[in-house]
Amino acid sequence: MNLTALLRQRHETGRPVRTALIGAGKFGSMFLAQVPTIDGLEVALIVDLDPERARAACRNVGWNEERIAATRFSTNGTDASHADDVEVVIEATGHPEAGIRHAMAAIEAGKHIVMVNVEADVLAGPLLAERARERGVVYSMAYGDQPALVSEMVDWARAAGFTVAAAGKGTKYLPAYHAVTPDDVWTHYGLTAEQAKAAGMNPQMFNSFLDGTKSAIEMAAIANACDLDVPEDGLRFPPCGVDDLAHILRPRDVGGLLDHDGMVEVVSSLERDGRPVFRDLRWGVYVVLKAPNDYAAACFRQYGLPTDSTGRYAAMYKPFHLIGLELSISVLSAALRGEPTGSCRSWRGDAVAVAKRDLTAGESLDGEGGYTVYGRLVPAARSKARRMLPIGLAHGVHLTRDVAAGCVVTENDVDLDPTRLAVRIRHEMCSRDRAQSDPQVPR
Repeated sequence: MNLTALLRQRHETGRPVRTALIGAGKFGSMFLAQVPTIDGLEVALIVDLDPERARAACRNVGWNEERIAATRFSTNGTDASHADDVEVVIEATGHPEAGIRHAMAAIEAGKHIVMVNVEADVLAGPLLAERARERGVVYSMAYGDQPALVSEMVDWARAAGFTVAAAGKGTKYLPAYHAVTPDDVWTHYGLTAEQAKAAGMNPQMFNSFLDGTKSAIEMAAIANACDLDVPEDGLRFPPCGVDDLAHILRPRDVGGLLDHDGMVEVVSSLERDGRPVFRDLRWGVYVVLKAPNDYAAACFRQYGLPTDSTGRYAAMYKPFHLIGLELSISVLSAALRGEPTGSCRSWRGDAVAVAKRDLTAGESLDGEGGYTVYGRLVPAARSKARRMLPIGLAHGVHLTRDVAAGCVVTENDVDLDPTRLAVRIRHEMCSRDRAQSDPQVPR
């Protein structure tokens, strides 16, 4: 609250919040579409591998030529951290290694960083957030994407005195989707390859949404930002509509699915036989909260809040998220309040590579949404102990031995280059004796 008033003060004194955007893809374009309607917010620099494509994106979202001419364009991501007139850097490339490099440069330069790049955040976010705190700048999740929205809901629930039983999002999921490849992804979206191509849709990116990888990455980010636990053997993706959230996402000892209170989970919009779930949450986010006492539970009932059979568990949810259209909330929160809209606090969850099929020594892994591996959510302590390969490092690395379908790929199975920035940062993070939880943070 009050961001509009704070921004108005900056605008009226001639001190607009200026930002640099790295990556003018879909997420970035949605942010750019809103900028002309927000007095006091300016984009000083746009970085993209193809500046002409970035200019075309600006025109496509409604920018006039005067605004485009007043904006600098570059192909070098480090230009964002070197720009004296930039206060907040937005990293929206979606490339884990590039994201880490850009975030480190921004932090070192004393600039706030908004990390749309959740792939990089899950790979190295705990370390990046720590460095940002040491430097006195904000390292933030991107509002509009599910992890930041869930973090907000969890913070609200805890600040109001509730126990968080579960938090997460919805998605379209069936177990068979783990094996889907870019060759057959469009059949599951009801599109032809030609239709998808005409719409500019990337098959590998959209496959990462379908095969469970994106869900694993986002739930790891939420666990790390909210000090929540993750399922021991991956997300269960229970079929669940909004009316059943409080029934299903409660501990097993009271009739639910969870190991205990304080966990992340993703609910599916499809029953296991493919039928649609009634009142599904495919595009939304949720938090299941627990009344701390009998009086609060009675208030749930008195004010019409649907609960589980015990009357102690209830759910709040948002049915949609608006992606980049909401991103300015993160930018303004960082610049005007010095606060993130969600940020790593601990290392509880990790997204690791799992073989989609029998893989043979010598094969090259192709990362999120590809032909070889998908991402699975596991506890970070388990990932670290067994040297599991993060999905963010499963790009362009070759297997040194066979890996059977359904098995986790480990660092012992691949030829990781120890000189790569992402590998070095990841190993530095693993080498630290990081606290896996803060005992003073309630569930």
